Amino acid sequence: MNQETKYTEDNIRSLDWKEHIRMRPGMYIGKLGDGSTADDGIYVLLKEVIDNSIDEYVMGAGKTIEISVQNQRVIVRDYGRGIPLGKVVEVVSKMNTGGKYDSRAFKKTVGLNGVGTKAVNALSSSFKVESTRDGKSKSAEFEQGNLINVEELEETSRKRGTKVTFIPDESIFKNFKYRNEYIEKMLKNYVYLNPGLTILFNGEKFYSENGLKDLLEDSISQDDQLYPIIHLKGVDIEVALTHSKSQYSEEYHSFVNGQNTSQGGTHLAAYRESLVRTIREFYGKNYEASDVRKSVVTAISVKVMEPIFESQTKTKLGSTDMGGNLPTVRTYINDFLKTQLDNYLHKNPEAAEKLQRKILQAERERKELSGIRKLAKDRAKKSNLHNKKLRDCRIHLGDSKKERYLESTLFITEGDSASGSITKSRDVSTQAVFSLKGKPLNSYGLTKKIVYENEEFNLLQAALNIEESIEDLRYNNIVIATDADVDGMHIRLLLITFFLQFFPELIKENHLYILQTPLFRVRNKKETIYCYNEMERQQAMSQLSGKIETTRFKGLGEISPDEFKHFIGENIRLDPVMLDKDMSIEELLSFYMGKNTPDRQEFIIANLKVELDLIEE
Repeated sequence: MNQETKYTEDNIRSLDWKEHIRMRPGMYIGKLGDGSTADDGIYVLLKEVIDNSIDEYVMGAGKTIEISVQNQRVIVRDYGRGIPLGKVVEVVSKMNTGGKYDSRAFKKTVGLNGVGTKAVNALSSSFKVESTRDGKSKSAEFEQGNLINVEELEETSRKRGTKVTFIPDESIFKNFKYRNEYIEKMLKNYVYLNPGLTILFNGEKFYSENGLKDLLEDSISQDDQLYPIIHLKGVDIEVALTHSKSQYSEEYHSFVNGQNTSQGGTHLAAYRESLVRTIREFYGKNYEASDVRKSVVTAISVKVMEPIFESQTKTKLGSTDMGGNLPTVRTYINDFLKTQLDNYLHKNPEAAEKLQRKILQAERERKELSGIRKLAKDRAKKSNLHNKKLRDCRIHLGDSKKERYLESTLFITEGDSASGSITKSRDVSTQAVFSLKGKPLNSYGLTKKIVYENEEFNLLQAALNIEESIEDLRYNNIVIATDADVDGMHIRLLLITFFLQFFPELIKENHLYILQTPLFRVRNKKETIYCYNEMERQQAMSQLSGKIETTRFKGLGEISPDEFKHFIGENIRLDPVMLDKDMSIEELLSFYMGKNTPDRQEFIIANLKVELDLIEE
């Protein structure tokens, strides 16, 4: 007979602000991570601090923000109004304390709930805030949220503003490392949304004059633009728009009050709907929505009074109203496009003609593909996708999907042995496995038709749920898990080619990764060390004593499920797949997958020689 668990006053416990944040960090910053993915917690900490500096700029105070990230130490210095000196400690350590509750001081800001800097403070091993205003300054230092030192008011000649220095706590963020590529993308978005603002990051200047137009110029090459970027601005709304000549899918960049809403929300849904309605009315044709939006590359930014987001990390807008006496978000965006986009198309008949030809081309292609799509869907059902190719995770069952989406991962593996090991060792709540059968087809230069005709591509597309757009992408992280040999590298390249060719926004939006797995296991009777390269192997051998056994893993299938738990759990190592900012997608595909050229041969020799030598040992 089971004993009933006692539930008394002794079970009731009150946590102070920092204890709760440290015990439940996911409630405040989403997932933790080590910095290998763009939405890992260390970037949320940085963003929370920068957001406060951005809000100062929005309120007309301070045109420059200086940011330094060296190893694990982060410094953010703005030249805004400075935190009121009598409240320096409270603002960073007392929940529900901040100036943004007073709408006279802050309007349409990013951070509204008074939590951000408190979370940074509580989750940092070292945190210091310094405020300067009216010729005086005050600072406070904390460790893991505990106040350890306060410097009282002192006279100073420094310029006004706020300086925050912090080091994320390594006991919470295991083996973390900041990646400049992710920080630079974040900072670019800040300057696109705040023309005239200067951000200095480790000495490099980020600045924009043309707002979202600059964002699109950076996202799509001029040669790939079907027509010159349409740039529309109004009160509390800005839109930039073009269509790609080569891209198949839709690409959206959406923002609310300067926050990148990577998961969209009410404003993006309204924009997609209004875009179709406006274009239909302009041409007087009831075009299919998918034909109108096919290949669109666009950005929208709105400013909303007291926005409601669906999570603390503010990646999805839930508000339906603009605030104040303004209409709903949907009505506001629709009225703006109906006037501004319609006017633009009337004044620019050449762009209007190119857009209409693009829509008609999409219509023809859709009709040509309709029969193939039906056959492909029937084939997917017959293949029993969810039992044979895809071993799904539980995140897609029940009500936890929204809350845990950021943690969801799909491993794409080769062969039964590798997929079997990962399947047995994965976290079934958040990690799914898709098993490839042999090498994928080289899709370079092929049309979207091949995605439906090729069983592997069709089933992979179905598993990811990206047939129409990536808005309903089922997994936040797509991880290619192949052997670290020549065949494994070739499979990686073929899969990356597939995504670049048909779904480049998955890469642009930082969803695609390569799984690092150990090449060696070095152990003695007491300790086992897994090594990812020759240097780590040498270090492990010098570190261990006694009789040492070294194993060289020739493939993922040789790693037991018990061992795999170490590599796809808390200690997972991921390499993000990123686009070269100096090369277009077409240039990248042509270089890697086109006909062999002397340039490519030299690149392969220079970049793969060391790794290939290691593989052949």
